[in-house]
Amino acid sequence: MAAMTFFTLPTLLTWARIAAIPLIVGVFYLPLQPFTINLIATAMFIVFAVTDWADGYLARRLNQTSAFGAFLDPVADKFLVCACMLVLVHLGRADVFAALIIVGREIAITSLREWMARIGASASVAVHMLGKVKTTVQMTAIGFLLYDGTVLGIVNTRLWGRVLLWTAALLTVWSMVYYLRRALPEIRARA
Repeated sequence: MAAMTFFTLPTLLTWARIAAIPLIVGVFYLPLQPFTINLIATAMFIVFAVTDWADGYLARRLNQTSAFGAFLDPVADKFLVCACMLVLVHLGRADVFAALIIVGREIAITSLREWMARIGASASVAVHMLGKVKTTVQMTAIGFLLYDGTVLGIVNTRLWGRVLLWTAALLTVWSMVYYLRRALPEIRARA
């Protein structure tokens, strides 16, 4: 029965996010026009980012939630975000300090959640609405920065992507502080 959790539709969507990483990165090495490369990378990112919502929705709807799926889902998200952040920094579209804040927070909170799960206190660092808002702003920023152009002749996606990325970085710090404060009583009790 445990092997079946690897092949449910929600879990396959989560695996697809991980499989998307080399595809999105690889697009930037194709011998195509920059606009075409940006468009393909953005479209792929949007499709795979939507699977983050779809896999959770389907897992609940189809009654296919699992401990493995609950573990893999945030890992896939963090891999996708971190890979895209590295590409954007490499291309000069994202500020390295914003990227470091975002990637550092992902590592810190993932580690905190792992530790809290080991001591039986994972409820104190359960996903909060602040984290969901941060993720939405972050994903929008990444999509804008991957596109790196003008939409409808008026929306400069590089400008708005950078503004949203720094907004996501600030929300990242805020949400990290929130999770650390929630975990602090458990940390003190175990110190």
